[in-house]
Amino acid sequence: MAHSHSKYADFEGLRERAVALRREGLSRRQIRDRLHVDNNDILNRLLEGEPPPEWTKRPNAKDDLRARARELRLQGWTYDQIQVELGCSKSSISLWVRDLPKPEPRYTPEEQQALMREGLAVVRQAQAADRRNVKAGATKELGNLTDRELFVLGIGLYWAEGAKSKPYARRETVNFVNSDPDMINAFLAWLDLLGVERRRLRFRVMIHESADVPVAESYWADLVGVDPEVLQPTTLKKHNPKTVRKNTGEDYRGCLVIRVQQGGDLYCRIEGWWKGIAADVAVRLG
Repeated sequence: MAHSHSKYADFEGLRERAVALRREGLSRRQIRDRLHVDNNDILNRLLEGEPPPEWTKRPNAKDDLRARARELRLQGWTYDQIQVELGCSKSSISLWVRDLPKPEPRYTPEEQQALMREGLAVVRQAQAADRRNVKAGATKELGNLTDRELFVLGIGLYWAEGAKSKPYARRETVNFVNSDPDMINAFLAWLDLLGVERRRLRFRVMIHESADVPVAESYWADLVGVDPEVLQPTTLKKHNPKTVRKNTGEDYRGCLVIRVQQGGDLYCRIEGWWKGIAADVAVRLG
C-alpha cells in the first residue's frame, strides 16, 4: 500500500503531465496507461477542469432529431405533426423548439371544420363498406335453409312476435304482427311448411292515422299476394300531439297482422314446440 501511494507523491508534477497530455488530445485511457495511474479517483483529480477532446465525445442520437424538429417547426408544423414524423415525445419537442415563434394556423376555423367533416365522411364510408362486407360474408355462411331449420326458425319467430295466451287471458289464437317485410315472408313460408292453407289467413294493417294509409294497404296486399279489398279494416293509431314520432317518411308503412282462422290447435302445438326448445336449452346450459 505504501508503494502505491509513493507513485503519487509528486501530485502536482503528475497533474502537469496529465493536463499536458489531455491538451494534446489524449483520452482518459491513454493518459492512464501513459502515466500508470490505476486509481480512478486520482485520475479524476489529475484531470479536474480539463474538458475531454472532441474526438472522444459520443455522438448524441437526439442531436439530429432536435435539428429536424426545429426545421419542421419553422416550416409551420404542429407538435402533433412533428411527433408523428419523428416518433419523439411532445415533451422533448417542446424543449427543443420552445424558443421558436408559434406558427400561424394553416386553416381558418371554418376550413378546419370542413376538413374534419371530409375526414369523418371518409371514415364513415370505410366503416359502411366494412359492415357491408361482414353482412355479405355472413349471408354466404348461412347458405340455404333446410325444412328443419325453417321449422325451428318459425317457432322462434312466433314466440318472439306472435300473440300468446296468458293465465289471466286465455286466447289460444295465432296472430303474428310485424313491420319487417322479410319477417312477414319468413312467417308465411313457415305456415306453408306446416301445411296451413292461405285461405285460412286474414290480413290487417296497423298504422298511424297521419300516414298514407291507402299506400300502406296497397304495399302489404302486394307483398302477401292479395287484393287490397280483401284486407280487413285497418287499425289506425290516434295521434298524440305530445309525442314526437320517428316512424315517418315514405318508408313508413305500419305493421301487418296475420291471423290464422281456426288456429287454436296450431297455437297449442306452437307453445308445445317452444317448451321443447326451452327444455333442451336448459339442459345445454346445465
